[in-house]
Amino acid sequence: MGLKDKQTVKNTHLIQAMKHAMAGVWTVVRNERNMRYHLVAALFAIGFGWYFRISELEWLMIALAIFFVIASEFANTIAESLVDLIVQHHYDPLAKRVKDVAAGSVLLAALFAVVVAAIIFLPKFF
Repeated sequence: MGLKDKQTVKNTHLIQAMKHAMAGVWTVVRNERNMRYHLVAALFAIGFGWYFRISELEWLMIALAIFFVIASEFANTIAESLVDLIVQHHYDPLAKRVKDVAAGSVLLAALFAVVVAAIIFLPKFF
């Protein structure tokens, strides 16, 4: 299969779009070590939520925190990939800034998730 066989136009069917979207999700999970860490942490939060029978509002906060971290990791992966494509893996101070800010957004999302988890679960442990 050569480059001429690759899709370069807009998706024409929902199923086709969904296949591409799932390929993107799998790419991030497979290639980004930190995404796998985030997913393991999300499973722990879900497990603790189930064990402690948290309220609907607490579930919503946990879901928001998980979604925020995962969405930030996707955005970070996009930023890093685009920067690498543009600068061809050569150092550029602006490229470094873009990557650092994208990584910082993931850090802030993860800190938010830790705070949410602490507020919800610490009282249940003590």
